[in-house]
Amino acid sequence: MVFSCLLENELNAIAKQIIKHSEDNTVWIFKGDLGAGKTTLIKYICNEMGVVDATSSPTFSLVNEYQTMNGECIYHFDFYRIDTEKEAFNIGTMEYFDSGDYCFIEWPEKIPNLLPDQYLEISIKFIGDKRTIELTKHGPKDLRD
Repeated sequence: MVFSCLLENELNAIAKQIIKHSEDNTVWIFKGDLGAGKTTLIKYICNEMGVVDATSSPTFSLVNEYQTMNGECIYHFDFYRIDTEKEAFNIGTMEYFDSGDYCFIEWPEKIPNLLPDQYLEISIKFIGDKRTIELTKHGPKDLRD
């Protein structure tokens, strides 16, 4: 599934569609160049999921925890600054990923061997003056649309 948007205010509608098409995937990876809008899109998704906390990039803390109105947890990871997968492993990423809670991961390229078998990939690219957002489901079964 592919979405295109020109303006940031269109991200609300796209966030709703991403949630609708995520099915039972709780681990979502966000790919895109620096400044592509990964953190901004996560902010809109969290808003649609009822997060009551302020969302921000966990660039220095590696992980932020957000609470929803329903008391659910959403974990937001940013692995941009790590040097090795071991750093991510040592903060307990496997336990987070196995928790059943939503885990949103920026810079998953830094932890390819730690990603679970099933996840939703959200790729963000700029083509001309438009942002293109593409969803791809990965999993043990053929989940691709």
